[in-house]
Amino acid sequence: MRAILIVEDEKMVLDVLKLALTRAGFKVETASTGKEGIQKFDQGEVALVITDIRMSGGIDGHDVCQHIRNSNRPFTPVIGMSGTPWLLENSGFDATLPKPFGIQELLDAVQSFTATPLYEKMRPKEALNGYQP
Repeated sequence: MRAILIVEDEKMVLDVLKLALTRAGFKVETASTGKEGIQKFDQGEVALVITDIRMSGGIDGHDVCQHIRNSNRPFTPVIGMSGTPWLLENSGFDATLPKPFGIQELLDAVQSFTATPLYEKMRPKEALNGYQP
């Protein structure tokens, strides 16, 4: 099974996204910087990338998306997410999630780009059952 790669520099957000997608039955890889995200994309089999737009470290979500579009796998779907929605406009992402967003919105966006069926629609509370920040 190919993985979903999440690129997010806020640890708590990264942990919540990973938990929700793992509980929904997806294999998840994570990166806490844009540079690490690009390295993991280049080294692995990634079915979908979810990236924050604004990240520290000099490489942001736009750079990650541009790298993917210029790679040998340019059609890999990329979902951009940001607390500054105007940064998502005309961005080249296949889909966008303005923060804050609900777990069901995340699952619906992922579902639209993957062939992996969700066994049942999980309510957001079930997807995060047991998560302690």
